[in-house]
Amino acid sequence: MIKAIDPNQLLTQMRAMQTQANQAMPMPAQQNLASGRVDFGDLMKNAVDKVNETQQTTGQLRTAFELGDPNVSLADVMIASQKSSVAFDATIQVRNKLIEAYQEVMRMSI
Repeated sequence: MIKAIDPNQLLTQMRAMQTQANQAMPMPAQQNLASGRVDFGDLMKNAVDKVNETQQTTGQLRTAFELGDPNVSLADVMIASQKSSVAFDATIQVRNKLIEAYQEVMRMSI
């Protein structure tokens, strides 16, 4: 069963995510800054790139730990692994919500 999307709740969530994004990341695409535009695609690309970077760092830490690097502890590996897992899960949730919103818009009659 498909749940109805409350527009006010969706708007509130979008504003909260915008506030979080503005606090967490510097403004992307400096060339767009002059024109006063921030491209949604650039924001998403930066977020996905950051998740990818986190996952790569985790992989490097795992490899270093497996090879016996004395500077890498198991705790470091586990924390990095959990951070990348949470970041990936959050990205998946954002993707799912975007797909739901797109499908809802496509179902609207004009």
